[in-house]
Amino acid sequence: MSGNVSGTLFVVATPIGNLEDLTPRARQTLANVDLVAAEDTRHTGRLLSHIGCKPRLLALHDHNEEKLVGRLIKMLLDGKSIALVSDAGTPLVSDPGYRLVRAAHENGVTVSPIPGASAVTAALSVAGLPTDRFCFEGFAPSKRTARREWMAALARESRTLVIYESVHRIRASLADMVDMFGADRRAFIGRELTKMHEQCVQETLASLLEKVTSDSIVEKGEFVVVISGAEEESGSGSGLDIDGLLLELSQHNPAKDVAKIAARLTGKKRNALYERLLRLKASDT
Repeated sequence: MSGNVSGTLFVVATPIGNLEDLTPRARQTLANVDLVAAEDTRHTGRLLSHIGCKPRLLALHDHNEEKLVGRLIKMLLDGKSIALVSDAGTPLVSDPGYRLVRAAHENGVTVSPIPGASAVTAALSVAGLPTDRFCFEGFAPSKRTARREWMAALARESRTLVIYESVHRIRASLADMVDMFGADRRAFIGRELTKMHEQCVQETLASLLEKVTSDSIVEKGEFVVVISGAEEESGSGSGLDIDGLLLELSQHNPAKDVAKIAARLTGKKRNALYERLLRLKASDT
């Protein structure tokens, strides 16, 4: 081992699809470390085989990370070098690994990033939406009720939103986005980024839902959804289905709590929202 890598934890970005996106520095690091800690050793094994190197592999994922941290820190303190990789993209961005990185810092181990591919930045770069301020929210909740409440809390966020979604839920998730963010909100879908069947489409949320429903945007592969932030208009609630928000929140919360939450999200007066919810409920009976 060369001295410049011993005793270092390298956090190595790997391709999100196209294997040629692996940087020369990442190739060199993966070839030279004592151990590669991978989210899925089979997946990473194929990448390592592609670049012609066979370092020792160890599975490190959400279910075993806490148990393995001590062992890996001991290796690092003994002068060994470790590369931390996820299945695709930059580790720790909606992937395991933060416990190991935190422990490395706490133990005085050098932690070095080997930057490269990231689905978040790849999508933002081609979305055609403001990128001076954005927030990454990871995967939306899988259950519909939790997902809609989660989106309701984001409805008035003025920064551009980046959300991951699975192929199995993309249509339902887009339908919820139309309800909670507004049909005319501008958004972008990146499907299978960097891969052969890549699609990059920017439309309104309603149009994106229609394209997925009609199979113009194919329901296959991996999805990144980028959503423009809400307009910063005090008290307007522009683009937000307030009635839908009130009714959705009322399924699991008392009317007074619903009014309080909705007032915070929309900027409208709590008492007015409370009265509006009572009228909506009365009209449903």
